[in-house]
Amino acid sequence: METFEAIRKRCSLKTHLSKRAIESDKVNLILDAARLAPSASNMQPWRFVLVQEEKAIDELATAFNETNQEVREAPLLIVICAREEDDVTRNGKPYYLFDAGLAVENLLLAATDLGLVTHLILSFDEGEIKRILEIPDEYRVVLATPLAYPAEPSYDEAAKERLRDRTRKDLGEITHYGKWGSGGPV
Repeated sequence: METFEAIRKRCSLKTHLSKRAIESDKVNLILDAARLAPSASNMQPWRFVLVQEEKAIDELATAFNETNQEVREAPLLIVICAREEDDVTRNGKPYYLFDAGLAVENLLLAATDLGLVTHLILSFDEGEIKRILEIPDEYRVVLATPLAYPAEPSYDEAAKERLRDRTRKDLGEITHYGKWGSGGPV
């Protein structure tokens, strides 16, 4: 799959998870893609906690809201953490969450490229996740995602309906040329 194809195909598919184990070489490729993300001053503030045992996944799922309980079907959950002091702050803006997001995007695109399903989980009890996974207090839990093969025979089949219904704003609505409010050649 090419980069632009992965960008176009990537979508959250939490109801399409297979319990089929993911080969460790694929997991390592995905984590390496995340590791290679850019970051402010190359500080690389992200940390990844991988949860693979079914009992551990079930316990961790208790910290997620009720709309994300499907993650119990995944063979692997990845919890992304970051610590503010591991990154830069410029003009009062801490970049550790932004930089963690860059790593996450690489992770998501790599997973899509390999035909694996992800779903960003943003609604959770951070304190409970930190307790369960023994994450140090100074780290923030940024988000979590299941990583799974699709329940359907292929990623394309799993994503078909979701991609058909997905909408995006037109470039003219989000792009300004020269000054805010100025249209351009888009």
